[in-house]
Amino acid sequence: MAARQLLLRRLALAARWRRGYSSAGAAEYLHRSIVPTMHYQKSLPRLPVPKLEDTIRRYLNAQKPLLNDDQFRKTEELAHHFEKGIGRELHEQLVAQDNQNKHTSYITGPWFDMYLKSREPVVLNFNAFMSFNPDPKSEYNDQLIRATNMTFSALRFMKTFRAGYLEPEVFHLNPEKSDTQMFKKIIRFVPSSLSWFGAYMVNAYPLDMSQYFRLFNSTRLPKLNKDELYTDEKAKHLLVLRNGNFYVFDVIDRDGNILKPSEIQAHLKYILSNNSPAPAFPLGYLSSENRDTWALLRKHLLDNGNEEALQKVDSAVFCLSLDDFPVKDFVHLSHTMLHGDGANRWYDKSFNLIITKDGTAGINFEHSWGDGVAVLRFQNEVFKDSTKTPAISPQSQPASVDSSRAVQKLDFKLNDALKAGITKAKQKFDASVEALSLNMIQFHEGGKDLLKQKKLSPDAVAQLAFQMAFFRQYNQTVATYESCSTAAFKHGRTETIRPASIHTKKCSEAFVGELSKHSTEELQKLIAECSKYHGRLTKEAAMGQGFDRHLFGLRYLALSKGIALPDFYQDQAYARLNHNIISTSTLVSPAVQLGGFGPVVSDGFGVGYQVHDDWIGCNVSSYPTRNGKEFLQSIYKSLEDIFNVLKGKKISS
Repeated sequence: MAARQLLLRRLALAARWRRGYSSAGAAEYLHRSIVPTMHYQKSLPRLPVPKLEDTIRRYLNAQKPLLNDDQFRKTEELAHHFEKGIGRELHEQLVAQDNQNKHTSYITGPWFDMYLKSREPVVLNFNAFMSFNPDPKSEYNDQLIRATNMTFSALRFMKTFRAGYLEPEVFHLNPEKSDTQMFKKIIRFVPSSLSWFGAYMVNAYPLDMSQYFRLFNSTRLPKLNKDELYTDEKAKHLLVLRNGNFYVFDVIDRDGNILKPSEIQAHLKYILSNNSPAPAFPLGYLSSENRDTWALLRKHLLDNGNEEALQKVDSAVFCLSLDDFPVKDFVHLSHTMLHGDGANRWYDKSFNLIITKDGTAGINFEHSWGDGVAVLRFQNEVFKDSTKTPAISPQSQPASVDSSRAVQKLDFKLNDALKAGITKAKQKFDASVEALSLNMIQFHEGGKDLLKQKKLSPDAVAQLAFQMAFFRQYNQTVATYESCSTAAFKHGRTETIRPASIHTKKCSEAFVGELSKHSTEELQKLIAECSKYHGRLTKEAAMGQGFDRHLFGLRYLALSKGIALPDFYQDQAYARLNHNIISTSTLVSPAVQLGGFGPVVSDGFGVGYQVHDDWIGCNVSSYPTRNGKEFLQSIYKSLEDIFNVLKGKKISS
């Protein structure tokens, strides 16, 4: 009898749960995955610590194209001395330490420290942007409609993730087998401690999702010497910035439900029609300051009676920035999303969702808490949900609610020291932005389809074009960085691919200065060698077998134990390799129009690029020491030459 009652109770609960999900509850979630979101997390493989001899070999391979023979001999000698001596000791200590911390990866702590201890402003130095494609239905690109729909979709993403209903992030090599309902129905019953192995058996690779919780209610707090990451999942309000003014209103009710779309629309309409003047001293500039300067000013803010207002900013679900101007072109779009005017952003939030007057949307995200994999998943889901199942339409009317009571405008008490601090922050911000150039090209004479027909890696060809372009412009090969995700491992972050190689150098020399000496077939062969080598580097990096993070971890360990910095790290060649003059990152997504970031060094280029089926897009940032426009023209010429050679055409220098 008791067993029967228990069964009936469970069936009733299941029916109630299904009713809740299928009717009112369905509006709260994007979807309900039958495999729990974090199902694979426990069994993810650990990021390997590479063998020291492999790291040294890869390091020397990366140095070869950058050094002359004498410089290379010296660097090689220091590297082998390090490998046999102090480097070996540090490596053994790192492996032992890693074995004692099996819940995480060897790079997690050092990488967080690298970001959080940096005292440089986050804007232009760390924060990156990705802009959304426009809504395919043009009438939905109205600022109020798009802001409402994207906010509602973002909240649905948050609730779906927190409920464990979000589809786990999985890289499918054979989707016909692994990305099926049948496989999901089976794998959900495999214990979490073994589930990764079940996916691996069908060529599917679950990815780490430990960063996702920081997407919401999270902020980087400025502290002296080292910042802190702060998350408060209990907070229910949204932060909205418009005209440099700060507004908050609850988007989650006391029962944990998302506010009705029509009410979100009403509150956003109220903010958009609010005629409050821009503040004389906009607080947003402070989040663009040097981190120690900002930490001291934040203490002044707290001491001056702003604790409650700052708490509202820090704990908000996310920051929605509504700009009062339309976007003119792609260059203006890049400037708007990468830095904006400084007053209408809070760069410390995990992300700012930015929507301009004409409904152009993008995300500017703070980088210490996570990487592009988490942000891109969020962006893809929000774009898909807000365009395919929008919460409101152009015909929707805002709810009849008293927004003047629901929306709170935050007022900050500023003394003379704070006003002076904001003024100085604005001056620095304006000077930095004034010095920054952003340029872009679209190359329409070929893309991924043609390259794959020729059995070449599209990414390798893009990277070769950058190497060739720099060689054409400056007659040298320099340190180059390409970001590669290591999310296939527990708490993986990124590894560096080093695209500048002896192969790209040889190929660049042939195309730029020795065309007459090579036939079209020989040039094709040189391109193929570059592609093959780059493919190997990419595979190694994705499998945690690069050399940069390993060497970084060993250096961090030496410094943390008070060991004198080994000569290997004091080699000028090591410093030059880590002075990344060409810093690159790529992504292609149906949700994303373009992405970009600032140069990582003052004499460098920041290159965001996308290789599409039949065209290639490239966005370049630079400071006055480099000419980004000329570099882009050189990239275009390099792509043109490469594709013409691949098509069997003869080219001229």
